[in-house]
Amino acid sequence: MSIKTFEQKTPKSLIHSIVDEQPDDTSFEEILRELAFERMVERGLDDSRSGRIASEDEALRRIKSWER
Repeated sequence: MSIKTFEQKTPKSLIHSIVDEQPDDTSFEEILRELAFERMVERGLDDSRSGRIASEDEALRRIKSWER
């Protein structure tokens, strides 16, 4: 399923789609991981569309600051 399709769905219908795409023997934890992954991807795309991004240099600078 494409991201564009997800944008047109309600949260409830999106959750149903993701769950329905999983094999019948999928565990509860695996379904939760899939839902969380989809949400993280969508948040990242929203940030990118809104210009809330950092350059590679800025990202590396921030990561290096965590080493202190």
